[in-house]
Amino acid sequence: MMMHCKTARPLLTAYGDSELDLPLTVALEAHLSECPDCTQALQAQRSLSRTVRGHAPYFRMQDDLRARLQASLPIEVRGANNPALPTAPAATPRTRRNQEMTRWLMPLAAALVLGVGVNQFTALNGADDSLADELVASHIRSLQVGHLDDVASTDQHTVKPWFAGKLDYTLPVHDLATAGFPLSGGRLDYVDKRDVAALDYRRRQHVINVFVWPSQHESDGKLGAQICDTYNVEHWRMNGLEWWAVSDLNRTELHDFAELLQKAEYTAPVNAKPPTAPPIS
Repeated sequence: MMMHCKTARPLLTAYGDSELDLPLTVALEAHLSECPDCTQALQAQRSLSRTVRGHAPYFRMQDDLRARLQASLPIEVRGANNPALPTAPAATPRTRRNQEMTRWLMPLAAALVLGVGVNQFTALNGADDSLADELVASHIRSLQVGHLDDVASTDQHTVKPWFAGKLDYTLPVHDLATAGFPLSGGRLDYVDKRDVAALDYRRRQHVINVFVWPSQHESDGKLGAQICDTYNVEHWRMNGLEWWAVSDLNRTELHDFAELLQKAEYTAPVNAKPPTAPPIS
């Protein structure tokens, strides 16, 4: 059967968890093969799931709690499914009261543990989400006439010196023209309550804004991708700097661009002209 985006989007979560029946799975996969927007939404969902699994805390059940839970199972259930478990002694009134309390308290304890995990995850990622929204807003403003570049040039040795004295940090500038991402210029912007550099790159008719400023966190070089208001965002920390790339370019090409920029920065000799980035295969 034919499927439209309005029908497909609510099914993506169940599809990611392998919970759809065969007819719906076949129909959704046929739709995904022809719809880049829904495919991108599925990739974003899977990226979020990986992030949650990587940051949400894991709590191991204590042995005494496990034993109490096992003892609270009905004897017939333990006998059928867990023959190795010892048979519980006859329940006294006090034991029955404890078992009833356990049945009431366990869902509450599970909810508390989940709440702690969600709150910690929100604390870790909420700031980045808010910052991404601010950067997307800056990207959109830059597309208005006369707001994109303070210095318009495809020469990195013209763009970089323009920022000298205007920032309290050294800005690396790389041209990726041979890879299909030419430098177009740069400007000063104001993000996260400070002056930052914004470099302008192009991919066909698409504008890529790259925001760069000193990082307050450890540099790990890991790329993080997200979608904000239909715009794609790539973020990484490298050489003591925060790097954020924002564009309406499709996610795959923006990710390729971020990797090329990372490679150019990683391999650039100190005080020397950085090497030309390789073309996209």
